[in-house]
Amino acid sequence: MMQAMGDREKDLQMARKGRTAGVVIAAAMLIWMAAQWLGGQLGWPVRFVFLFDLAAIAALIWALVVTYQIWRMRRDNQR
Repeated sequence: MMQAMGDREKDLQMARKGRTAGVVIAAAMLIWMAAQWLGGQLGWPVRFVFLFDLAAIAALIWALVVTYQIWRMRRDNQR
């Protein structure tokens, strides 16, 4: 019984991490696309718009790391 509760808690933790990673990916892409469009409309310098590119890359790398952690947790739970 205690083992089942621990497994349920791990499943909930993985689900939370997955949702967070999904939200970060979606938000990063929406913000990046909006910044690209807005930068073109307002004539922002390329240096400034490039900061949004770097922020989007950082968010996607973070999401990749979290996704890898979820994959490892699932793999370890199956053993």
